[in-house]
Amino acid sequence: MLPFDENANVQATLIAQDSDVRKVADHILSLDPDGKRFAAVLRDTIDQLLNGETTGRYAWEQLFKTEKTHAGTLVEINLQREFKFDDGADVGSHGQHPMDYKILGVDVDCKFSQDFGGWMVPPEAMGHLCLLVWADDLKSKWSAGIFRVREEWLNTGSNRDKKLTLKAKYRMDKVHWLWHEEALPENVLLHLGDATRKQILLEGPRKGQQRVIELFRRVQNRRIGRGAIRTAAKQLDYMARLREGKGRARTVLREEGIVIAGPYSKHRDIACRIGAEVPQRGEFVSFRVAEAMPHHGDRPSVELDGRRWVLAGPEDPVITAPLLPKVTGEEEA
Repeated sequence: MLPFDENANVQATLIAQDSDVRKVADHILSLDPDGKRFAAVLRDTIDQLLNGETTGRYAWEQLFKTEKTHAGTLVEINLQREFKFDDGADVGSHGQHPMDYKILGVDVDCKFSQDFGGWMVPPEAMGHLCLLVWADDLKSKWSAGIFRVREEWLNTGSNRDKKLTLKAKYRMDKVHWLWHEEALPENVLLHLGDATRKQILLEGPRKGQQRVIELFRRVQNRRIGRGAIRTAAKQLDYMARLREGKGRARTVLREEGIVIAGPYSKHRDIACRIGAEVPQRGEFVSFRVAEAMPHHGDRPSVELDGRRWVLAGPEDPVITAPLLPKVTGEEEA
């Protein structure tokens, strides 16, 4: 599906004239029709760079310059792992530039930039295909498209290694955008207000469990990714902070009427039926529930522990929430 109607005819003509672009684009879309796998790779890669469980960082601006430079390499590696692309061939007049992937026999270079249009194309890739990838954590947006590298569409390289950039006027109609400005799974900690974030990221040692509890207490009915949980816990066994058990997040928050649904079919079904945000791959959602009463009317409800429950409103009293179904060994959505 083309991402913007106004460029549909231009892109259709462009693709019709380049069978390799069409072949590669169709193959990637067949592997990931809705782009969720691609988006998850970008989310996980940014979280990998932030390394929140060790550093406590949650924002791109907190990365070192060398880490930002390394981002493109990690995106290339993680996309190849996710989609099982073959290694590309060595190209250039002396075979000095290894292309990242070979997709259905076509060599493709992958270029990532945090700034839209900032892709650095090596001159050795001239005439070949590039997979252009952009993600902005602050905007929670991402794009990916296939581009045939042609000299007339590029700015002259002025940097030391003579890498080229795509001219601004060609960024829309000369790239076959598979996805454009799609929603990037949210970096919740980045988008919280300063006061709320400080209430979650408590200072001091041995506060990991309390930080995770505060995260799910203060950020309700909102999809929370593993990266945010790792950053709050600052521990390698961060998922243990969520489980049922004395002092653990699910047990403590159930006493406050709050349940934590994970990316599992039973949990997702409950969240959907009760009208809460539905967790996706690698995500969790907390929400407070109340026992269904006549004044709730036809509010969406779900049966748990032999009683019907609805999303609680401010007027509903706090009561202990039911246990969610166990999902031991179940794969994520």
